Amino acid sequence: MLAAAEQGDANAQCYLGMSYQTGQGVQQDYAEAVKWFRKAAEQNDPHAQCYLGVCYQTGQGVPQEFGQAAKWYREAAEQGDPAAQFNLGVLYESGQGVSQNYAEAVKWYHEAAEQGELNAQFNLGVFYETGQVVPQDYQEAVKWYRLAAEQECAPAQCNLGLCYETGRGVNKDVREAVKWFCRAARQGDKTAQHNLGVYYASLEAAERATSDAEAGSPVADDAVGA
Repeated sequence: MLAAAEQGDANAQCYLGMSYQTGQGVQQDYAEAVKWFRKAAEQNDPHAQCYLGVCYQTGQGVPQEFGQAAKWYREAAEQGDPAAQFNLGVLYESGQGVSQNYAEAVKWYHEAAEQGELNAQFNLGVFYETGQVVPQDYQEAVKWYRLAAEQECAPAQCNLGLCYETGRGVNKDVREAVKWFCRAARQGDKTAQHNLGVYYASLEAAERATSDAEAGSPVADDAVGA
């Protein structure tokens, strides 16, 4: 792999960069990872461009520089890399390295979401649910939450549960809400865990009230009067 990377093979360069980044098979060295990512990125390898963007965004192996992160994410995003599209959307939403622009964020989230990027699907769902930049559309929100939820995105599972609990974008269905809260809660989602706690507490209270009512109800007298 090293020989191929040194001979200019972009795939080998990118893979070598990943190896140095993770410490897989070599001693972890972020600066060395950046070196090989850059070589591949300059050959227009979209995966390497995205990885190089991550290095600039996180400050691993290079000084943190959001403008450079945005530059490399854009290079990869325009070649269709879904991770880069999502990451570029995040920068536009937060205004890091680019002027804050929610419409651009939604544009890139949509590009990534269409390719199955689960975090982009979740973020897109939030935009549709809140009606920020895009027209508020609960059914569209549910669509994107469901796609992300089925990929085990815990926040999407929780939000999908809330949609079922409140009947936003779907028919109200408490059982379905609890199902999605459970799946999110198992992954440690605090909101889902809270929602489940509230549900079971209300269920317990209802069962107790029913039991008390039955215990206190008058019993019919079968005796025949003389």
